[in-house]
Amino acid sequence: MKLIQNIGLVLFVIALLIFTAMLGVGHQTLTPDTLGVDENFNEAVLAKANERGLINKQLPLVSFISEYKSVLKEIPEIQKWQRNNFIGAAVKSSAGGPVQNNPWLWFLLTFGLGSLGGLLFILPKFLKSPGIKNNGIYHNPLTRGIKFGTKQIFWWVGAIGIIVWGFIKDGNLIFPIITVLIAALIFYLSVLRPSANTKGEDRSASPIDTGWLGIIAGVYFIGFYILLYWASPYINNWVSMVDPLSQKLNGGNASQWFLYGFMYCVLVLVMGIRMMAKYIHNKYQIVRTFSVILFQIGFAFLIPQFISKLNVRTGSSIPAIDLKNIWPLNYDLFAAYNMDTWLSSSWGMAALIWGIALIFLAVPLMTYFFGKRWYCSWVCGCGGLAETMGDPYRQLSDKSLKAWRFERYIIHGVMVAAAVMTILVLVSYTSQGNEYMNFGIFSAGGLRSWYGFLIGAGFAGVVGTGFYPIMGNRVWCRFGCPLAGYLGLVQKFKSKFRITTNGGQCISCGNCSTYCEMGIDVRSYAQRGQDIVRSSCVGCGVCSAVCPRGVLRLENSAGDVATRTDALRTVHITADEIKILS
Repeated sequence: MKLIQNIGLVLFVIALLIFTAMLGVGHQTLTPDTLGVDENFNEAVLAKANERGLINKQLPLVSFISEYKSVLKEIPEIQKWQRNNFIGAAVKSSAGGPVQNNPWLWFLLTFGLGSLGGLLFILPKFLKSPGIKNNGIYHNPLTRGIKFGTKQIFWWVGAIGIIVWGFIKDGNLIFPIITVLIAALIFYLSVLRPSANTKGEDRSASPIDTGWLGIIAGVYFIGFYILLYWASPYINNWVSMVDPLSQKLNGGNASQWFLYGFMYCVLVLVMGIRMMAKYIHNKYQIVRTFSVILFQIGFAFLIPQFISKLNVRTGSSIPAIDLKNIWPLNYDLFAAYNMDTWLSSSWGMAALIWGIALIFLAVPLMTYFFGKRWYCSWVCGCGGLAETMGDPYRQLSDKSLKAWRFERYIIHGVMVAAAVMTILVLVSYTSQGNEYMNFGIFSAGGLRSWYGFLIGAGFAGVVGTGFYPIMGNRVWCRFGCPLAGYLGLVQKFKSKFRITTNGGQCISCGNCSTYCEMGIDVRSYAQRGQDIVRSSCVGCGVCSAVCPRGVLRLENSAGDVATRTDALRTVHITADEIKILS
């Protein structure tokens, strides 16, 4: 069994090395037919490229992008956003080499070999005795976390770097300044203001040693997301590799988002099988994991691809949307380009009505009956990746009070920002048919663009996933997801769902707190016999699955949980009982 796992590990590492090395394979050859620009700029770009001797010249990818960017910069009529699009189109059309000549071979050497290796490593786990054990997670260099000081460096470098890049990218100073001021206010409210009452708080709850493999993994994840969001031409070989699959599923060539969606599905599937093997003793975890796999592969990936192919074949205009993506997580729902799509056809109107119904009907009703777990732990793609690929890092979530303070201010701040941004975008759109109406020193469209960059890409992607090995697997869900904030408020104040405790049986082993991905010190609740009332709880149930005494239960009461727990904890003494006692 160990030999099979070692073979699987070797195959996975080989596939990962090939996947990484692919970025430097092949060449680019610019021709008059592969300029990738609009017809209006064809002659000007061709003339400038000829002056530089780029036409019919073979160049490696990095040199080609640098040279072609210089050409486009010399034409003042081309806007910055157009330049980025033109570079991507030119890279795609001018690429040549082994990947473009035989994409299926590279597909098998990366996704195929990597998935096989992962499954060979995972499947023998089904033969082990069931049950969760603290089996060296704080000794493994991949999963034991990093020193508190190193974690702080990663966090601040990441946050400041994203803000600075946002300024360089857009050249607009107003939103970076606002972001810095808000961050300073949160820091003051969370750290400086309450510090007098918490001088004894342990600020170094992280493991002592440095998990060097975890740091490497985190840097790799962060690098991938930076390339995906802000330097997609550099990953053209990865995208070209999945072109044949994209053509079969949707009738067109792949984009970086098709690549990302497919990778997402593969990771959730393979690591979901690992999740099932790890929690084989718990039926709830198996069914829940199957659910997130189904929703990710079916609703988030395959259905939009099939709709796109149907549109190509029939000339229809059915929106190829992720039917489970809900505002404010889906912050673009009311963007101008989407509103034009929704209002242009009956299918679009149906999609808009569906989106609004999810916000105002599905979220409060489903959360009232089932808690936020119905979405965060059973449906959501972000949660699905966190629960599968991120599961090895769930123990790294910070359980300190300071982290809880940051959590409350940030997640509700993002929720308010998403609501304000959406209102301004809708006002702008209904007033003048687009989203670039000015509100003093900024426009609604500029605010939406900054929110998408900072929250949608920087927080949810680079930090939210890249920081799995550094801060745990639910960084985005815990600190940044506005939909999680909305669901959490409903769950906290009006829901039939709670994780209940039987404090009399708690042996204070700490398994529940160790495995809580949302940074909740579950043990402290269990020791007091209190239900888990934190709005951040996603109801994943892992704390219950790892409890050796059955102290924790996922329950849905007949009435609102707050009322039920008040009744249970109130000592009712009748008049007759008082007479007996006296």
